[in-house]
Amino acid sequence: MEQSFTVTGMTCGHCEKAVDRAIKQVDPLAQVKIDRQSNSVVVQSSQVREALAHAIAEEGYVVAQ
Repeated sequence: MEQSFTVTGMTCGHCEKAVDRAIKQVDPLAQVKIDRQSNSVVVQSSQVREALAHAIAEEGYVVAQ
């Protein structure tokens, strides 16, 4: 299932890697597309939205609902 998130606070490539890593800790098979200019994170995953959003937030980024 494809899920889109608006994630603020990503300012560099390291931020993108941190978000990618957090999502893949929840679902190692997830496909993640990140565009930090538009604050967009699109995830192809079987995990529930709340689990993915929580993982991103745990890295210190703000996830809009």
